[in-house]
Amino acid sequence: MMKHTLLALSVFSATALGAAHAQEYPAKAITITLVLAPGTGLDVVARTWGEQLAQALGKPVVFDNKPGANGIVAVNAVKNAPADGHALLVGTSAALALNQTTYKQLPYDSAKDFIPVSVYLKSPFILIVHPSLPVRTALELAAYVKARPGQLSYSSTGPGGAPRLATEMFAQHFGLNLIHVPYKNSPQAIIDIAAGHVQLGFAEAGASQQLIRDKRLRALAVSTLTRFNSLPDVPTLAEAAKRPGLEAVSWHALVAPAATPRAVVNRLHGEMTRILKLPDVNKTIANLDLIPAALASIDEHRQYIAAETQKWGDLIRKLGLAGSQ
Repeated sequence: MMKHTLLALSVFSATALGAAHAQEYPAKAITITLVLAPGTGLDVVARTWGEQLAQALGKPVVFDNKPGANGIVAVNAVKNAPADGHALLVGTSAALALNQTTYKQLPYDSAKDFIPVSVYLKSPFILIVHPSLPVRTALELAAYVKARPGQLSYSSTGPGGAPRLATEMFAQHFGLNLIHVPYKNSPQAIIDIAAGHVQLGFAEAGASQQLIRDKRLRALAVSTLTRFNSLPDVPTLAEAAKRPGLEAVSWHALVAPAATPRAVVNRLHGEMTRILKLPDVNKTIANLDLIPAALASIDEHRQYIAAETQKWGDLIRKLGLAGSQ
């Protein structure tokens, strides 16, 4: 009887403490650290919903951009901050998923050190080719490349970045032998396809659409599970490859240190779910050639990040890039 009484009291105390945290939160300004620089799509979208979050919580939301080292600088800063809901992080799939495998020594473990509040958007890639290639679909491209093993090249923004991994996933699905040509930045990687120096690649939507409209690039597929509004005639990679569920995207997520009181995380999650339904927020996302992610529970967000970490980790290991940084 005494044990049951003590257990009931402990559960009641924890519940009451959580409720108290939620009622008292926030007690001061909330600082959200961003893994990318000011002016990037991640920065613009975060500041858009950040204004709404500040209004809802009644406290200022301050953004602190800490780019560098594939997001490690920003992630580590928030990991070491007090876990009270006043220090949050906006990270990308590179910082929260890919780094787990590509880095030999990482000062954080995304799954253990953070709890997701919201995976709120996806950044799609477009499979592009130089117009001189006699292909109009992803299947035609696969057949063309397969007949010329080791003769065609693709560009990407680095050895373990999302564009390269998307291309390698495509290549492995069809058993293709392509030459990788890495670039320091996305614009140059895309421009060199338009110039014919390399033949194909997966490119960020925002950086490639004008060249597609100018017919200097040909779009064969988009890497999301749904078609892209501005390219309605271009099929998804899943459609083109006839493989349901095939997706290769980057994504943005708001996360909190793992020890943050669950009542506070729940409140933030609820506010983000409401804010992400607002037309103005969705318009900002769409104007940047990004796609709102499906609204989901905290546990579903956790499962998604874990699945992405596993999916890309398996490919990174297969490519021999595990621990390469």
